[in-house]
Amino acid sequence: MKWFGISLQSHISISKVLLVCFAFVAGSLGMMSFTMDPGNGGKSLSDSLNDKTAFKSLFTNDRFDASKPYAGQLNPRAVAFVQEYVRKHGEHLEKMKSWGKPYFDLYDNILTVYGLPREMKYLSVIESSLGANIVSWAGAAGPWQLMPYEARRFGLRVGSIDDRTDYYKSTHAAAKLMRELYTEFQDWLLVVAAYNAGAGRVKQAIRKSGSKDFWDLQYHLPEETRNHVKKFIGTHYVFEGSGGWTTMTAAETQIKKAAMQTSADVVLSTEEINNTTVLEINGRYNSLVVTNALLMDLNQFNRWNPGFDKTLAEGKKYSMRILKDKEPIFQSKKQQLLMESVRALLEGTSVSK
Repeated sequence: MKWFGISLQSHISISKVLLVCFAFVAGSLGMMSFTMDPGNGGKSLSDSLNDKTAFKSLFTNDRFDASKPYAGQLNPRAVAFVQEYVRKHGEHLEKMKSWGKPYFDLYDNILTVYGLPREMKYLSVIESSLGANIVSWAGAAGPWQLMPYEARRFGLRVGSIDDRTDYYKSTHAAAKLMRELYTEFQDWLLVVAAYNAGAGRVKQAIRKSGSKDFWDLQYHLPEETRNHVKKFIGTHYVFEGSGGWTTMTAAETQIKKAAMQTSADVVLSTEEINNTTVLEINGRYNSLVVTNALLMDLNQFNRWNPGFDKTLAEGKKYSMRILKDKEPIFQSKKQQLLMESVRALLEGTSVSK
């Protein structure tokens, strides 16, 4: 439930329009989770949970190394809670995969429009179990448990007609709120925490703990909020069979992306790792357009991003590495850069590397 918070040439002209639209939409798609085979050997979840070794199938390793960022495995500080959560709710969540599909399809389409990871749909699962008529003691309502003032802030009606119970309208509002929170915190676990307790509470916890890592600041948050985040992680594991971008802290995400270098031949110095960041992008971005806009050396960019133009031209996602101080520039200009890249492609002035 929600507490309170601030919150979230004849044919060519036609081809140009279609290509621009395709690239523009493709460029707005969000990050996706990396999944693994749950490895249950054909057993149902409820059966597999009875095996003392079953739950380890959700992780990349049989043993957990608490001294290392988990990246692909569950954070050791969440293991006990998530195990118990899946034991209690796994069967219900497994059934929801089937009957909830129409709702999840709707969520996927809307979240993609806002550039959010589709896995954020699981927030609705732990908020309301996808129920439209759920009302909390605090007055939050609908499948996304929006508070009245937040709903009104994003253009929803609250009263005798309550748009919060409308799946389509409330999902648009929730997506706006989540996007707003991510812009502020740049960390999906903190987005989940702030969605539950409010951005103010999360900022207060950051100040008190001196950390932006959820696992460090969690004890400065209400118990309900701490558990809310862990329920989200547990739900993600049930539905996806693994963790993903939305179940990692920002620091863990950075480490994971650094490990996902396009070429194994790229060797980065410690200084390069510390001074750069990796952004997941797609769309027909062009390396020359990007480096000109960011005032980056093209040779350096190409070393960090081998196969950049080729990979994006194939319609695939790319983990682009740039200097940290260039990220705000790219984020503020990314749609403009995408359009310029497509224009350069159409006019035949692009340079592929």
